[in-house]
Amino acid sequence: MTVVSESVFADVSACALAAYRAAPALAAAPDSAIDGALSAMAVRLRASAPALLEANQADVAAASASGMSAGLLDRLRLSPERVETMASALDLLATTPHPPRSAVVRDLPGGLRLFERRRPVGVIGANYEARPNVTIDVASQLVKSRNAGVLRTGGAALGSATALVRSVIAPALADVSLDPAAIQLVPTPDHAAASALVSQPAHIPLVILRGSGETTRSLGQEAASHGVRTLAHADGGGVLYIDVEADLPFALDLVRQSVDRLGVCNRLNLLLIHSAVYESVLPQVEALLGQLRIAVSLPPHDHPIGYEWALDADREATVTVLPVSSAAQAAEVANIETSGLAACITTTSQATAALFMDAYTGTGVFWNATTRLLDGFKLLAVPETGINIDKVPGPRGPVTYPDLCLRQYAIVPA
Repeated sequence: MTVVSESVFADVSACALAAYRAAPALAAAPDSAIDGALSAMAVRLRASAPALLEANQADVAAASASGMSAGLLDRLRLSPERVETMASALDLLATTPHPPRSAVVRDLPGGLRLFERRRPVGVIGANYEARPNVTIDVASQLVKSRNAGVLRTGGAALGSATALVRSVIAPALADVSLDPAAIQLVPTPDHAAASALVSQPAHIPLVILRGSGETTRSLGQEAASHGVRTLAHADGGGVLYIDVEADLPFALDLVRQSVDRLGVCNRLNLLLIHSAVYESVLPQVEALLGQLRIAVSLPPHDHPIGYEWALDADREATVTVLPVSSAAQAAEVANIETSGLAACITTTSQATAALFMDAYTGTGVFWNATTRLLDGFKLLAVPETGINIDKVPGPRGPVTYPDLCLRQYAIVPA
């Protein structure tokens, strides 16, 4: 268990208490105030773009000097286009309908009626990687779901995140008379702040965990020891299976689409090729990936088949390739050897596609579509707080604002 200094614990505790005090008013806010805050964030984000980009450039320069890999730098870097994408997502979220706060379930004996009500959690923590856009994604989802929040980002992005909270999020809440303290940002880059975040069940009962697998799993175990629940996004890695009946030009284009960004969890990580066409397809795959400056790892492998290259700073521009004898074996490999994030089959056979999709048990399964689509905004047209791949009941896949609630049963006279 991580040792947390008194000063770091005090920093996180102060954020937790401030968010806790602001949470009741946010929970009671009308839809118009919530959506007005999100619209105001979009306006302020566009207006603050020059200052935000300057703060981000300082983060990128410091991270580059420290030796951060190209893939991680890509995730850290903002651009005018990315800022506009963030603002457009806020615009869309502001106009997205709110789920009903209460719904009738059924009438009970004795003249009673049962309702199911949606209640905010209260305060939700979030520990996430050095990606400035995630600060906006998570904060906006929390506000939309009427939850206060304590955000803790990777130290490399702290300057960008601080600028976003101070120039965009806090003043936008104030614009509609909501308490700016509802969204807190942990001010220290100390890694131990993550442990402090998951150790305060009285004020932060739920924490969203994103980032590298081992670190996130360790934080999840630490949270459990304190009685804090987590929604974890620890592992990723997309799978693409090229079937014997695949349209090869289409399949190669799907490979290209699947590696447009290497530092993200849903990019192509493991490429499976039917053994009957392996020898003819492999040279074309190698040539394509070579043009894109991406290495291939071929059998015999000196690493686990599902090893997630996006988390390997030294070899992130890599794709693992493996021959398989059938769609059934491809699904089995994806189920056993990978995290279960997402898998795609490319084939012209509907029957083979159905077999693969029924056999694969992961979070997202696609036919002739890239695993890059497993993303809250691309699938559901709203930002996400992360992608949950747990094999238990509850929110699975992209976690968005409707998932960030508690169910309450209410009985009243009919």
